[in-house]
Parts: sequence; C-alpha cells; structure tokens
Amino acid sequence: MLIDARGLGCPKPVMLAEDAVSKITEGIVDILVDNEASVENLSRFAAKSGCYSEVKKQDDCWRVKIVKGYPCEISSESKIKSGELEEKTRRDILLVIGTDTMGKEESLGKVLMKGFFETMKVTKEIPHTIFFLNAGVKLTTSNEDVIPILKEIETMGVEIFSCGTCLKYYNLESELKVGYRGTTNHIVEGIKDFQKVVWI
Repeated sequence: MLIDARGLGCPKPVMLAEDAVSKITEGIVDILVDNEASVENLSRFAAKSGCYSEVKKQDDCWRVKIVKGYPCEISSESKIKSGELEEKTRRDILLVIGTDTMGKEESLGKVLMKGFFETMKVTKEIPHTIFFLNAGVKLTTSNEDVIPILKEIETMGVEIFSCGTCLKYYNLESELKVGYRGTTNHIVEGIKDFQKVVWI
C-alpha cells in the first residue's frame, strides 16, 4: 500500500499511516513525505507499534516503509532502539515554550526569558527536549539575544524543535537558526513518554 503524504502538515502523515496499519494484520505500508520531521515521527510511530521501519531518500522526498506482522523482519537492532527510546524518555523532561516573553510586561518578559535560558546553561539543569510553539518560535529564529544561548544549550545534548505550523504562521520557515522543525507529535507523545512536561 502506498500513501502519498507529500505536502501534508503534522500530524496528518502519521494519522494516515496509523489508519493504514490498523487495517492490516500483516503487510507493508509505504508513505511518501517531503520533510524530515514527518520521517522522524513515522519512524517513532513504527517503533512504538512494534513494526519494522525503513527510510529511503528519493529525489525530492522520503519513502518510509512500515512492515507489520512479519516477526522475522523486525531486526533485533530495531527492537533495541525502541526499548532504549522508551527507557530514556521515561526519565527526562520535555520543556514546552509557548511564548517569547515571561509575564505580561513585554520588555521585562524578554529580559526574564533570556535570563531563564542563561541560568539553565550555567547551572546545567537542562531538559531532554525543548519544543517551541506559538510566539516561542521567535526565540529560535529572530531573537539574536537568545539564539546564541540556545545553540550552547543544544551542544550540551538538548534536543530543540520548533513547531512547523507556527513557523509558517509567522513566515519564519526559512529563518530557523537553532534546532529542527518539529510537529505536535512531540507534545502528544511527550505527555505519555516523559516523566515530566513543563509548559512556559
């Protein structure tokens, strides 16, 4: 079965894949997508569903193959990776940043937000993942005071993502300077997988 999910935003590709996989007891579902965030989300979906997945880059897209119901096709490496992912995320923190300021006073709020990340960097009290959404994506794209700090935090091992829909809304898709484009799957999965989800 082939699903063409090119041009579709999150979480549509995963929803289409989940629907297709749920309708078969065994078989192969191929999904075409045109962004790396969807590739990652589909691979995570396959691992969580106990399926084998394989990714191949084509001319202007990726083909994600999800194999269901063939135990011999599920490599031990895939099982190990899935187990490692579940064990790791259960212990960590997902930090969701939904604004580019802290509090109602905008000018003060920007100072506080910068100070927050500076303190995080200095104390090394870092989360596993930071997900920026809504006006928070301005911190990873246009805030020249915060971007260098976030880059340093990223080098400390923190995964940083910015909501693709939000980047598009603010016309900042080509301005991302730190981290990667993400999807709402990071939040939905985080609610279950992470020990703690912190919203700012």
